[in-house]
Order: sequence, then C-alpha cells, then structure tokens
Amino acid sequence: MYSKEESVRLRQQFWISFGQYMKPVPSASGSTVNWTNYKTGVKNIFFKMDVDKKEAFISIQLSHPDAGIRHLIFEQFEEFKAMFSNEMGEEWDWIKDATDDFGKTVSLISTRITGVSIFNQQHWPELISFFKPRIIALDEFWDNVKPVFESLV
Repeated sequence: MYSKEESVRLRQQFWISFGQYMKPVPSASGSTVNWTNYKTGVKNIFFKMDVDKKEAFISIQLSHPDAGIRHLIFEQFEEFKAMFSNEMGEEWDWIKDATDDFGKTVSLISTRITGVSIFNQQHWPELISFFKPRIIALDEFWDNVKPVFESLV
C-alpha cells in the first residue's frame, strides 16, 4: 500500500511520462495539443482519461447541467456513431445518463481496460498503448465533427 504522497507522486509521474511521450504527436489539424488535458473547445464536452489501481478508461463526457440539452448533444453524437466506431476501430459504451465521481448526472461515451494499475510501473507501457491510439483517434473524430457541436451550444 502506498502513502497518499507516494500515490500522488506516481500518478503525476505517469501523466508527465504520458505527456512527454505524446508531445511530438501533432493534432489532426496539425497544431500542438496538450494530450493529457485535451481541450475540446466546446463548453460542457470533455475528453477524459484516467487510471486507478484496477482499471483505465477514456471517455467523452457531456456535462451540460440541463438534462434536455445534454440529451440533445448525446443524440447528436449518436448520429455520428458509425463514423465514431469506424474512427476508433472498436465499439465503445454509450450511456445517456451516468453519474460522475462527484454525483453529477452526465452522459458518457467510453471504453476501459481492467487488470491494470497506475501504481505498477510495469503496466505503464500497456496503459500508454491503451490511451495513445484512442486519444489520437478521438482527436481525428473531433476535428471532423466539432463544428456541428459548436453550433449546438
């Protein structure tokens, strides 16, 4: 078991390592991007990556406080589901109403792997291999559909 300080240090070390690994990779538009803290540029639409002691996930999180608007945005994503799945090369989970870590209702489009731990540095290559192609594919997808979502909100 790790102390709180050691846990924080390992988490920071992983995300710094991932960020350095991804730094030379340009976005789909050719610009530089902070891959670990990806900004979609559209309010209430987030790309999230996280890992804990049991699993890792990557997601699109829709957090508009108005459920009707959030559902409208989610349904617009569903219109692009075939394009999304093609870009990702795999099926993701689509959840219209989920609860985030703070008890807030959000919509999620996500995928995860289990049996990995951020606290086991031997898992880091597997974690990077999980996150890297998916965040790059998300960026490619987003580059194509972002204008539609900018006009929604």
